[in-house]
Amino acid sequence: MTNREELGMIAVIPARGGSKGIPGKNIRLLNGRPLLAYTIEAAREADVARHVFVSTDSEEIASVALEYGAEVINRPDEISHDTASTESALLHAVRFVVEEYGWSPAHILTLPPTSPLRSAATVKEAVIHYRSVMEDFDALLTLTENRGDFWRRDLHGNFARLFPDAPRRRQEREPLFLENSAIYITKTSSLIETGSILGGKCTGIVIPDIEATDINEPIDLQWAEFLLKTKGNS
Repeated sequence: MTNREELGMIAVIPARGGSKGIPGKNIRLLNGRPLLAYTIEAAREADVARHVFVSTDSEEIASVALEYGAEVINRPDEISHDTASTESALLHAVRFVVEEYGWSPAHILTLPPTSPLRSAATVKEAVIHYRSVMEDFDALLTLTENRGDFWRRDLHGNFARLFPDAPRRRQEREPLFLENSAIYITKTSSLIETGSILGGKCTGIVIPDIEATDINEPIDLQWAEFLLKTKGNS
């Protein structure tokens, strides 16, 4: 079970207004609904956090967040620029909860809005796993398995296999794991101490490739829309 009151967890969806790759990305329509809506609904349906917050500097994003049932944290300009870290928004969210609600969250569930296909079931699974290992780890992230044959290029343009002794057959290779930015869970004390969403000692869970779909470029929106329509018709 994931007793949200006992765990003392908040969910934070960091959603700045600025986006160079896709202007207005966080509220662009995906299959007729704002991108942000998918993450809010997954967080609320998972029901693992005492509050679901959208941290934003945009009135337009804040309006969408409220429409879909999230609470809003107005993020100040000094931590809303292009190079501002996710961690700065999380620390600001912790201070907000302390000041507004009078208690300090023990854990933060971070759900970037650019992973619209991440399900509520997967969010809940991540929290259940985290709860079972949180005595030994500061943080958890989601990963995607990859059995690709990776190559690297040197300064002279030569290419060489990253693992020269790896089997040529994909099925026989040792898997690598890619950070997919779909879900993070962090102990607040570790976030404050290390300044990192990954804490000092991090574990992870592997999630399906489809749920790890990340929206960065316009083509990603088209791909996600195709996946959503395919899912709806299956």
